[in-house]
Amino acid sequence: MSASVDEIVQDCLAVRIRLIGRTVTSLYDGALEPHGVTIAQVNLLAALGKVGPCPPARLGEVLQLERSTVSRNLRLLLKQGWIEAAASDAKGMREVVLTDAGRAKIESVVPDWRQAQERAAQLLGAGVTAIRGIASDMGYPPSA
Repeated sequence: MSASVDEIVQDCLAVRIRLIGRTVTSLYDGALEPHGVTIAQVNLLAALGKVGPCPPARLGEVLQLERSTVSRNLRLLLKQGWIEAAASDAKGMREVVLTDAGRAKIESVVPDWRQAQERAAQLLGAGVTAIRGIASDMGYPPSA
């Protein structure tokens, strides 16, 4: 085996971060499953609640998501009645807004989200501070 292969396998931060991300996402998704929502969808709802009515592209910017990912998840949220298109045209939703049902959904998941949050913090230990610092440097959380 080459030294380069060994170095990448032993030291690559990107793969470790991806593995940790998948583990943490699975933890939250498992906790939120009884509510019929994923952590990605909860974060879209919360981001929309924070920034207010906005174009879908703004949510993509805030959460650093690809346009297709935002569109796919927004369609699901729209179907559930948790968001609505405040403005749309032939090209799709121009502006989305959180509905009262969406706010209620956020409130209903909070106890299970908090439990997942606590378990994630235990799993990550001291890394939580670094994660929050990096996210802050990247502009998260968003301002209203």
